[in-house]
Amino acid sequence: MADVIRLLTRAQKLLRTAADEAMSAHGVRIGQNLVLEVLWDGDGLSPGELAARLGVTTPTIVNTATRMVNDGLIERRPDPADRRLVRLYLTEKARAAQAPIEDARRRLADHALATLDPEELRVLEVALGKIIDRMQTPSLP
Repeated sequence: MADVIRLLTRAQKLLRTAADEAMSAHGVRIGQNLVLEVLWDGDGLSPGELAARLGVTTPTIVNTATRMVNDGLIERRPDPADRRLVRLYLTEKARAAQAPIEDARRRLADHALATLDPEELRVLEVALGKIIDRMQTPSLP
């Protein structure tokens, strides 16, 4: 079992480094691309809505959003129906980055998965899904 954890950790580190390099070429930091992907599907979400869709905490999104505002990728606007809420909207810079970032992610996936045949890829997706589901379940004492 320890070998599997070691391999997963090594693969994750290599993929994260490659993704960070690919995203930074387009003015986006690692993790910000995930926020952008959700907002490209429909922007104007609150930080809490965005956090729920990404499976992270709201403070994580608030911190990321602050960096993204500073980087010119999103802007915060008050909710028109509830001025206490803030909504996150894409800037033109973020909209222009969509096609290059999607292309970079596609090329990264193609490279990372090039040696897997369709059945290996299917098994990998199922196995990783099961690991993710299990790790989201609180462990028993």
